[in-house]
Amino acid sequence: MTSLPVIPISPDVVAGAAASPRASMPPRHLADLDLSGRRELVTELGEPAFRAKQVSTHYFGRLVRDPAQMTDLPAAVRERLAEALLPTLLRPVREMVCDDGATRKALWRLHDNSLVESVLMGYPDRVTVCISSQAGCGMACPFCATGQAGLTRNLSTAEIIDQAVYLAGVAASGAVAGSPSRLSHVVFMGMGEPLANYARVIAAIRRLCAPAPEGLGLSQRHITVSTVGLVPAMRRLAGEGLSVTLALSLHAPDDDLRDELVPVNQRWKVAEVLDAAWDYAARTGRRVSIEYAMIKDVNDQPWRADLLGRLLAGRLAHVNLIPLNPTPGSRWDASPKPVEREFVRRLREAGVSTTVRDTRGREIDGACGQLAAAEEAP
Repeated sequence: MTSLPVIPISPDVVAGAAASPRASMPPRHLADLDLSGRRELVTELGEPAFRAKQVSTHYFGRLVRDPAQMTDLPAAVRERLAEALLPTLLRPVREMVCDDGATRKALWRLHDNSLVESVLMGYPDRVTVCISSQAGCGMACPFCATGQAGLTRNLSTAEIIDQAVYLAGVAASGAVAGSPSRLSHVVFMGMGEPLANYARVIAAIRRLCAPAPEGLGLSQRHITVSTVGLVPAMRRLAGEGLSVTLALSLHAPDDDLRDELVPVNQRWKVAEVLDAAWDYAARTGRRVSIEYAMIKDVNDQPWRADLLGRLLAGRLAHVNLIPLNPTPGSRWDASPKPVEREFVRRLREAGVSTTVRDTRGREIDGACGQLAAAEEAP
């Protein structure tokens, strides 16, 4: 494991962590606005509307986040536009790499001293970023480090997007050897429950998929939105006209166990959650990804594999089994490989498409369920 300092952190920023003010939303940023909104703001500043496209082209088209590098703008204009359109949203605290540089985790400090993390993963055929939608998480799943930290606040649309733009810039720099230089996939599987920050997450998706300079120009089909099962929001998402993949964190096929593993199940039971998932699949034509963390002697019994198989058989669904990743103080461990293989065998025998997720980033606490945005002790 290698730890890389991204930028020097001034003593006053570090000191501010101990006396963090009340969590608050950041100032407006160009990524909070569509292109017409940016034009309107620029003209209110007394500048010609085309300046909005210039700045947007730098940010979304060239992945330039530093106004000082936007040298086609006159210096005086640049300063005014930067203040209005490009406030600093994410201050790098630490960046860590593993998997021979193919996995990179960034820890960010937000304007109110909240902390969030995001992860870049390079593969031979694609580059994926896992981004956070909240600082912390209020879902309280006991096997997830983020859930145990509690919720600090929702992120703004621009705070969500800025993670992707920064990491897209890392990929474009060639820092991820053996992978394409262009970001292709975004998964909302970082810190937080995306559908609990619904309006801002939807706005972020639309901006990520809008062509430059409106947005990053990604394919909707390369966006994945994870949820623990907020049924009303799932049904609302089905009506958005988007082609994103819905990933449902199920983790147990029976209500007795899921009530414990995913506390929101006490409000919306397995049958209700799956019904909303099937509605999403029917309305979008998109296969639902069923996320299932394999926890030793908790949810990995053969009878649970058989029950899950019966629930999913014949449905437009794919099971993504996740070997449980270690988190500090957890009383649970990953299922042994023979148990995992038997679980897979039973699901496939039931006709359910099943794979086991690659545990990328585990050694830097960047894998599924490990993001906790903790600072290292000095």
